[in-house]
Amino acid sequence: MTRLLDARLVAERGAFGLDLPLRVGAGETVALLGPNGAGKTTALRSLAGLHALSEGHVTLAGRDLDRPGRVWVAPERRGIGVVFQDYLLFPHLTALDNVAFGPRRRGLGRARARQLAADWLARVGLAELASRRPRELSGGQAQRVALARALAVEPTLLLLDEPLAALDARTRLDTRAELHRHLERHEGAAVLVTHDPVDALVLADRLVVVEDGAVVQEGDAETVTARPRTDYVARLVGLNLYRGRAEGHSVRLDDGTVLTAADAIDGEAFAAFPPSAVALHADRPEGSPRNVWEARVAGVHRHGDNLRVQLDGPLRAASDVTPGAAAQLGLVSGMRVWAAVKAAEIRAYPA
Repeated sequence: MTRLLDARLVAERGAFGLDLPLRVGAGETVALLGPNGAGKTTALRSLAGLHALSEGHVTLAGRDLDRPGRVWVAPERRGIGVVFQDYLLFPHLTALDNVAFGPRRRGLGRARARQLAADWLARVGLAELASRRPRELSGGQAQRVALARALAVEPTLLLLDEPLAALDARTRLDTRAELHRHLERHEGAAVLVTHDPVDALVLADRLVVVEDGAVVQEGDAETVTARPRTDYVARLVGLNLYRGRAEGHSVRLDDGTVLTAADAIDGEAFAAFPPSAVALHADRPEGSPRNVWEARVAGVHRHGDNLRVQLDGPLRAASDVTPGAAAQLGLVSGMRVWAAVKAAEIRAYPA
């Protein structure tokens, strides 16, 4: 895969600091995933030339766009298309003229630019809405016009800032599928900023997880979801995660709790297991479970077809139980229960 984007984004925003290395290949979509305030949007604005780097560089297709003190290329000359969270369509222009705006700015004649815009609107399924203004479009239609406008300039790099966040659940589902189709056809590089793990998993080839202005984990979806390395990632993928020191099948946590895991490793390690692996009992269970502890129910709420039970105690954990099991146990906040996880359900891996 040809590397199109090579960047190290070092930027400040008040007391917040970003230091993010980022590389994206031709035809690849990378998702910057992280909690609010992690630095995702600062990274995207730095790539677009809307936020100045203090150090580092942005190099696109071998061309330096930003090297502080040496090179800075204006946003409109970077070969970058941007789809903003609120789309930022020009309210006084029709959908056709919104899409034609970029090609016109690049010197294309009016008739040719409008024909190119019409072609792009047809590609995103909006040919019949070319004459409508943004206020006459639904959220999903406005998103597709914004995507067509970004792609009409044939960008080497496409940036998408929470492109589905403003949509309702049904429109989001349909538009996500449409966006995935266009990203698969895009020959340039693409960077998607999102806090939604579903958007990241569906749309991106690779995930870069950002917390507090730095990369904490990256890889394909299977790698990141199977072996989370921070509490944030563990919560995203629905795993209970702990860090400790492993000796063989035992992982000793900082508070002295020892978990017995399926994997035998030595040294600093993570131990992870899904909430579905945590069985709850009224009395201490006997038999096969190797990991048993007394816990207090901190909360119970619906989670899909089951109930998600939050547990306090030696291990803060989540457990998924059926409504029938919860009724049988009489689960309420504050009650004491016994939790058990079989060793075979706990995965251990190097920290």
